[in-house]
Amino acid sequence: MSEAQWINTPAGLDDWLAQLPPNEFSAGIDTEFVRESTFYPRLALLQIAVGEAIALIDPLAFDAQALRVWLEAAPRTCVLHSASEDIEALRNLLPHGPPHLFDTQVAAAFAGLGAGVGYQRLVFDLLGAELPKDATRSDWTRRPLSAQQHAYAVQDVLHLHALHELLDSKLRVRGYMEWFEEDCARLLRRADAPADTQPQRSFRSVAHWPDASLARLRALLLWRDAAARRWDVPRTWLLRDEHCADLTLDPPADLAVLDARTRGQRALRQPVRAELWEHLQRPVEAAFIVATQRPDDFLKGNARRAFDAMRERVDQEATRLDLPTGLLCPRRALERYIAARDWPAELHGWRQGLLQAQLAPLLP
Repeated sequence: MSEAQWINTPAGLDDWLAQLPPNEFSAGIDTEFVRESTFYPRLALLQIAVGEAIALIDPLAFDAQALRVWLEAAPRTCVLHSASEDIEALRNLLPHGPPHLFDTQVAAAFAGLGAGVGYQRLVFDLLGAELPKDATRSDWTRRPLSAQQHAYAVQDVLHLHALHELLDSKLRVRGYMEWFEEDCARLLRRADAPADTQPQRSFRSVAHWPDASLARLRALLLWRDAAARRWDVPRTWLLRDEHCADLTLDPPADLAVLDARTRGQRALRQPVRAELWEHLQRPVEAAFIVATQRPDDFLKGNARRAFDAMRERVDQEATRLDLPTGLLCPRRALERYIAARDWPAELHGWRQGLLQAQLAPLLP
């Protein structure tokens, strides 16, 4: 296994970067982070491989801004696997995300290797190397790292360059490089996207609720999300999903009843509980009710038949292109298209050119 340098000072990082060959224009990157008690992930370790050099950078010890300057100077291709959470964890270091992202999981899907392929399986399938996964639940804030943690952290970047080279070649042969790069750019934009303004759409059990009740649930979920971000706590530490549904259908008569029904919620301390009580007293405006969308699976009759017809058309197109159906068109995107009768944002770009003309005539 390659030796890795432990870096926990600005001077150590400067020295390591200065020793890198000037003609290296890609970097394999992975992160370890914790978020069990916070809304935002807290970066605990940053692994980077450049050519044969590997560094384990301790973001708990210093601010590694020199790495951002080095990555953006070229700009360099940043090779990550299943990058969405890493992008979020790296937000303080790379506010706009990696300068040029190559996500090996996305690339594997375009290469015909399947959707959502894990790093361990991809390394085995393409490189024949077996990786241990017995350190995934470690406490990455602990110092010093154990030998097991150190070895695991190195393995997570050790093979990224080889995967990049093989997958890049496969995508060019298959003619999907342009679509792949568009999807990587979309990943970066999605990381910058504002909070979902229609969170009730994921609550499929409330699809048959009256319009006003659905709007009240939406308002409560939006309050929960905003409060979780403001206080930097997990949403469920404020209110669990079942609390949100219960408080919507059966609002508490007074603050004492609210206290009793939400007892045990770790982050719902008195100031936040008082804020929640005030929120529950506010009426829901008519315009807010009208603008509230139903859960995506509220499809029946003609809408269900339209969905089935669209799904069949998407399956045929995916087979023709030799791409995973879920990569071409996620199920929820179709449901949203039928429910809102508006082409969904996640199907813009190359997917729109392929699919819209085929699917629009099938709308009920």
